[in-house]
Amino acid sequence: MPTTLPVPIEFRLPEGWLPARPEGVADPGVAFAAVHPHPDAGFAANITVDGGLPLDGVTLADLADASARRLDEVAESVTVTDRREVGSVDAPALTQRLAFSALVGQARRDLVQSQVYLSLVDVEDPHRRALIRLALTATAARHDAVLPDFQEFVRTVRADTTAEA
Repeated sequence: MPTTLPVPIEFRLPEGWLPARPEGVADPGVAFAAVHPHPDAGFAANITVDGGLPLDGVTLADLADASARRLDEVAESVTVTDRREVGSVDAPALTQRLAFSALVGQARRDLVQSQVYLSLVDVEDPHRRALIRLALTATAARHDAVLPDFQEFVRTVRADTTAEA
């Protein structure tokens, strides 16, 4: 069963991407997942959304480091190939790209995951910030082809101010 995000968001999926059924998502911390309709070598590129309320003093870089460590527990050869702080003081964000190898079905695949960490104001306590993590995972061969779709998706993510608290 998917988890609930700490702040409601709204977004638009890129054309052709399909929402994944909650029972098909292996990570119980994922609030939303979508898959590309054309798998590459048996692996469908996917977009996931999760989030939480980080402890005071925890930076986006700390959270990105923790994410890489968690991935290293289930995959091989995890390497942070790029990391950048983006956004502004009022709306900080961080992007990182991870390359790794993982068993997919019966075959080992080289995968790439692009992550975007967004810091949004907590709707219940405006003095706290909530974290939203958006991730694209694809085969190394397919990643650059689906990255523009992910970038389009990221541009549509907004706090949903119409949602009931």
